[in-house]
Amino acid sequence: MSTKSSSEAVRWLDPHQERAWRAFLRVMVVVQTGTARDLAVLGLSEPDYEVLSTLSERPGHTSTLGEQADKMGWSRSRLSRHATRMAARGLLKRTPDPNDGRGCFLVLTAQGLDALKDAAPAHVESVRRHFIDRLAPEDLVAIEQIAQKLKEPQAGDDRNPHRPTA
Repeated sequence: MSTKSSSEAVRWLDPHQERAWRAFLRVMVVVQTGTARDLAVLGLSEPDYEVLSTLSERPGHTSTLGEQADKMGWSRSRLSRHATRMAARGLLKRTPDPNDGRGCFLVLTAQGLDALKDAAPAHVESVRRHFIDRLAPEDLVAIEQIAQKLKEPQAGDDRNPHRPTA
């Protein structure tokens, strides 16, 4: 059941907008499917790689669960469950956060760093094969510009810092 009243008009997509939307979805599926398949051969998922690579860039190869969840756009509980699976595989460890009794730090292990070092060259090649090398330099600039526009908060968006609070 719709939460909108029947008097509100639906702003349907015109044919051009519909084609653009569907094209965007196909691009996402094609690129993600290809890179995910290539990472799976190496024994990693895309989220595994994201966690490992971002932890490798942090001082001490450490991040709070909350910071990592925010970076990935995940809830803390979803990342917590994923981190538990990664810890069981020896890729990272969890340590208590003394400043947050409910939080923890995610720490990249030597095994996790080795897995990342082994996977990184193949992952970069996969990104090139499924995305970068298929586009012209001006296409990449356009994608960056589009991404920047979509990243900006808008009215009614939970990420909008100027949104009125109740």
